[in-house]
Amino acid sequence: MFNTLTRRIEELHLDTTVRMYVCGITAYDRSHIGHARSAVVFDTLRRYLEWKGHKVIYVKNFTDVDDKIVKRAVSEGKSQKEIAERFISEYFRDMSALNVKKATYYPKVTEHIGDIIRAIKALIEKGYAYAVDGDVYFHVPSFSDYGRLSGLKEAGEVHRIEPDERKKDVRDFALWKSAKEEDIKAKATFESPWGIGRPGWHIECSVMAAKYLGVPFDIHGGGKDLIFPHHENERAQSYALYGVEPVR
Repeated sequence: MFNTLTRRIEELHLDTTVRMYVCGITAYDRSHIGHARSAVVFDTLRRYLEWKGHKVIYVKNFTDVDDKIVKRAVSEGKSQKEIAERFISEYFRDMSALNVKKATYYPKVTEHIGDIIRAIKALIEKGYAYAVDGDVYFHVPSFSDYGRLSGLKEAGEVHRIEPDERKKDVRDFALWKSAKEEDIKAKATFESPWGIGRPGWHIECSVMAAKYLGVPFDIHGGGKDLIFPHHENERAQSYALYGVEPVR
């Protein structure tokens, strides 16, 4: 398989049990062809590994609280939960039509808020993160190997990261977001040591992957568009939390 981290095709050296995490949908709309491609590709890999005699523990998450979900919920006068549940249901209908086997686990972000908060607290205690006015940021310069996965290291190359003058570094990314008015309208807030709010996107996958698969696990997949910033930031957080390369 092509390994994004090393940028080369490598032989897989796998134990009898293979642990695989693939980033799932953000449930704010109907799935598109890109979602279908990811689902079919990793389902094919999973089936092949099983055919070869491996037991595959396959985890595919649902991001069921997010900026886009909140925006849609407010526009439709519904809650974040109602929007997410509608499109998760649609997703399963599509997967059935594509003959994609069900994953072993489908963790949802909203079911793991306590785990996420504990991870954020640990990152602050370890010196990798800082809180400011109800928000918590991961401090990118604290992880010296940042940028190795994507090849993006400099601030000028950064995209899809929200500007905030309170950040210590322009590349710092959110672990916890304080509640905004639309979050409250959409019932998309949770209690935390930093006040009410909701998790940042990247910490969610780090926490759920580790909970169901341990660290390090074997294979991490997802869309190519997720390499930066999502997978880059996942790697930084997980390495910071567990002290090892999180994915084999």
